[in-house]
Amino acid sequence: MLLYSDQVLLIEALATQLGALLADKEKKIVTAESCTGGWVSQAITQVAGSSLWFDRAYVTYSNEAKRSMLGVKARTLKSEGAVSRAVVEEMAEGALKKSGADFAVAISGIAGPGGGTEDKPVGTVWFAWNLAGQVDAAMVVLPGERRDVRAAAVTLALQGLLVRVRRWLAQHPEVPETDKQLPQLLDEAQ
Repeated sequence: MLLYSDQVLLIEALATQLGALLADKEKKIVTAESCTGGWVSQAITQVAGSSLWFDRAYVTYSNEAKRSMLGVKARTLKSEGAVSRAVVEEMAEGALKKSGADFAVAISGIAGPGGGTEDKPVGTVWFAWNLAGQVDAAMVVLPGERRDVRAAAVTLALQGLLVRVRRWLAQHPEVPETDKQLPQLLDEAQ
C-alpha cells in the first residue's frame, strides 16, 4: 500500500490524466460520494480547465441525502445497506439523471475507525461507474487508518473512471459536431 503522501500525488496525477483525456471530447463527469466526502470532485476541480469536463458533485453522506438528492430507494438502503452494490449503482444512476453529465462515479464505504461489521468490515468500499448507461461496480476492502482508506478509495475511483472512460471513448469514436463541420468549412472557404 502506498504512503498517504504518495496517494495524494497519485490522485493529482490521475485527475490530470482524466482531464487531458476529456478536455476536447465534449463529455462531462458527475460524482456521487459518501465516505470520500467530495474528495474525488475536489481532485478533479484542482485541474485547470476542469469546467470543460466536470459537471457537478453530490456529497451524500447520509441515507436521507442519498434518497433526496440522488433518488436511491429507501427499500434498497434498508435491504442492502448504504455500503452495497445496489446503492452505489442507484447513486451513479441518480447522479447522471439529475446532472448534465455523460459519466458518473459513485462511492460508498466504511472508512472507520468504527462502523464495520463482520460482513462489512472497516475498509469496505463499493464503487459504481456509469458511462452513458453502461454500469460497472466493484467492491474492495482497503487496509489502514481512515485517511488511508479514503485516499485509496479516491485513487481507485479515479483509476476506475480513467480506465472505463478510455474504453468507452474507444468504443464510441464519434467526433464532436464542431470538428465534423470544420473540414466542410475549410473546403467552402477555398
